[in-house]
Amino acid sequence: MGGMRIIIAGGHGKIALRLAARLGSGAVGLVRNPAHVADVEATGAEAVVCDLERASVEEVTRIVEGADAVVFAAGAGPGSGAPRKDTVDRGASVLLAEAAERAGVRRFVQISSMGAGRPPAPGRDEVWAAYIKAKTEAEDDLRARDLAWTVLRPGRLTDEPGTGLVRLAPEVPPGAVPRDDVAAVIVALLENPATAGRTLELVSGDTPIIDLVASDE
Repeated sequence: MGGMRIIIAGGHGKIALRLAARLGSGAVGLVRNPAHVADVEATGAEAVVCDLERASVEEVTRIVEGADAVVFAAGAGPGSGAPRKDTVDRGASVLLAEAAERAGVRRFVQISSMGAGRPPAPGRDEVWAAYIKAKTEAEDDLRARDLAWTVLRPGRLTDEPGTGLVRLAPEVPPGAVPRDDVAAVIVALLENPATAGRTLELVSGDTPIIDLVASDE
């Protein structure tokens, strides 16, 4: 990935920091809180303060211009209520995708969630339902755009060390996956433009990440 400039929205998130560490100096983490700049820079990446809940599309377009790819890794996060699922998990993704289109940056990897694309199971709490609805709407918005998009839907995220072994396909059984491995898969997707136009679910498995993208199974 040498020499590539990759914009990562939600730059202080757990997956984003792992991704920035893998990408190094070409990565640009967008953070809302100036206090988070140092954590992003500690990975070797650049940090830009930009609040995607408040920024204008012109402002974000200027940040994205000249990049090779954009990764949407933002989320309202645990403890946030239903309204912020909409403004972050949907709204910020739509804003970033719009800015990427305007800036002519075609490659866009969106981190969604397993369960997106179908109605949440009855009985789940309203915040989970709002999260799935926001992710689904963000995916739908992205698919309608003239971008080389890939939607990645990881299963339940853990902080276990990565194994480098996953199961990645349009549909996989529910399961967990370390954030380390999610970051490694995103790098692999960025390295393989042939994965554009695909929605892929991701859990731990037995296929080495390196083989998976090479074979584009």
